[in-house]
Amino acid sequence: MLKIYNSLTRRVAHFEPISDEHIKLYVCGVTVYDYCHLGHARVFVAFDVVVRFLRAMGYQVTYVRNITDIDDKIIQRALQNQESCTALTERFIAEMRADSNALGIIPPDHEPKATESLPQIIAMIQTLLDKKVAYIGENGDVYYAVDQFPNYGKLSNRQLDAMQVGARVEANQNKTNPLDFVLWKQAKPNEPSWPSPWGAGRPGWHIECSAMATHWLGKHFDIHGGGADLLFPHHENEIAQSEAATGCCFVNTWMHVGFVQVNQQKMSKSLHNFFTVRDLLERHHPEAVRYFLVSSHYRSPLNYDEDSLTMAHHSLKRLYQTLSSVAGPLLDAPQECPYQAKFIEAMCNDFNTPDALAVLFELSHLINKTENSDEKRIYAASLKKIGGWLGLLQSTPQSFLQAGLTEGCTAETIENAIAERNLARQQKDWAKADAIRNELLAQGIILEDKNGLTTWQRQIKST
Repeated sequence: MLKIYNSLTRRVAHFEPISDEHIKLYVCGVTVYDYCHLGHARVFVAFDVVVRFLRAMGYQVTYVRNITDIDDKIIQRALQNQESCTALTERFIAEMRADSNALGIIPPDHEPKATESLPQIIAMIQTLLDKKVAYIGENGDVYYAVDQFPNYGKLSNRQLDAMQVGARVEANQNKTNPLDFVLWKQAKPNEPSWPSPWGAGRPGWHIECSAMATHWLGKHFDIHGGGADLLFPHHENEIAQSEAATGCCFVNTWMHVGFVQVNQQKMSKSLHNFFTVRDLLERHHPEAVRYFLVSSHYRSPLNYDEDSLTMAHHSLKRLYQTLSSVAGPLLDAPQECPYQAKFIEAMCNDFNTPDALAVLFELSHLINKTENSDEKRIYAASLKKIGGWLGLLQSTPQSFLQAGLTEGCTAETIENAIAERNLARQQKDWAKADAIRNELLAQGIILEDKNGLTTWQRQIKST
């Protein structure tokens, strides 16, 4: 029985799909004007795990994650770079996909762009105008009237009257209410624009997701997700405009991923503790970064420091060492296994990945102490199978344990050194054999002699 914390009801509850076998999921993607940071990666990985697990449980999942490719920040950055918005956004879309691929993230089924969804956006704005919940300001911009939606504030648990009292009086006097938000912005000089019934311009941010989500998933679907920073006002505004336009419930379950902190401080460029995914992948194995991201519950704050990532790498290495110790090809994983059942139980409890990881280590411990080779191969297959539901342990042990070699220390040079060491051992030249081992260790290469064979792996440096 799958249970999920619903931000709308503020409680964990049994999840019931609208359709018994088909789950529809929408996640807010990134605004593509810069490289993806660790917070983006956490959201991407969290929902990648959700999709993997749901599909493993037999559900058909339609996963939509949008791309915001028109926005004030995009326009400003393009002007600074003296390039077109399209050139800027296409470059960073490519970078985003490269980061996602490195982290083992399955592409969404649909990845609509705001600039390619303008017919749906314009149609929804027109519906809101027709229903008198939107209006055209004196400056020609189109605004949503929040006081026309009685349930405004239900997601963030805020009262409209209290928000209005505390609202800062904005210089923009075109709004009827300071809390009203823009649906369509009139064109300005040197900015990209598109034709609309209200004049050339571009969409506001909030309306993009409502239009794209309802276009791809229908007016009522199962799960909407994103970072915790989007809960208000973005997701609150999505509910207001979507339900006003369609006249029905927009989303059943809202999921929000916790903030990323760096050394117990909020990650921000102003504090100089801002890390892009590219930064991390230059120093750490991509799968170790992924392991780190799933090592905390998705709703909890995640604290990043170099020691935490090194520990994640060590933990993942232990699992790969277990798989490496199993001789021969893995046998088929059994359909029913007590460890698999325990893993599923953890994941059905609001996708509790820390508890699920603990099951992997229990199974790893069992493999290490089992002497029967066939049993080891069956258990190892189960470990690899359920690890894959988290997007882990899908490389060969050799490729993971030997990854990250420098140009001067290649696999070929290591194998040659091992051959020379083995010859020295045969000749009982123990001093030379030890010297070769120590030279390799100085280069971060660990040798292991077992069952008459010598294997090697890269040493993980502690910070």
